[in-house]
Amino acid sequence: MSLANCVLLLRRFQKACIKYGVADVDLFQTTDLWDRKNVALVTTTIFAVGRACYKHPEFRGPYLGPRPAEENRREFTEEQLRAGEGLIGLQAGSNKGATQAGLNFGATRKILLGK
Repeated sequence: MSLANCVLLLRRFQKACIKYGVADVDLFQTTDLWDRKNVALVTTTIFAVGRACYKHPEFRGPYLGPRPAEENRREFTEEQLRAGEGLIGLQAGSNKGATQAGLNFGATRKILLGK
């Protein structure tokens, strides 16, 4: 197969991916595969096609990769929103009296003098 035919087939694949629902930012360029410049992006494209299969109920084959997240919209009342304003979450910097006493991370450093 000639280089021109291979490039043509890769471009057809990319157009089919976009039509199938794969985001264009997930697609590799022809040189990424042909010149082996960015094989990781080629792999990302394959996984993106696998994720796009979840959105097509007519696809009955095996899936590749995790199921894409779906929107989970929530409606809160004004009272619920006001109740949350008075809380200070633990991510705000509170350590509730915790100290680093007794913490050892990794091996201790041994200093040998005179050797």
